[in-house]
Amino acid sequence: MGTMDKLNNTADKVTGDAKKKLGEATDNEQMQVEGKAKQVKGDLKQAGEKIKDAF
Repeated sequence: MGTMDKLNNTADKVTGDAKKKLGEATDNEQMQVEGKAKQVKGDLKQAGEKIKDAF
């Protein structure tokens, strides 16, 4: 996995988590959903990179 890819995927997860928590704190459901989606996106990208590395 490339270093930049790994950093970008981690950034997606961290910003997604922060956005989700901010949405929970402000009772903003849309922000919660967007944050969770960004977290999942980061997780999926990391999984894809690991699969590419395996081959």
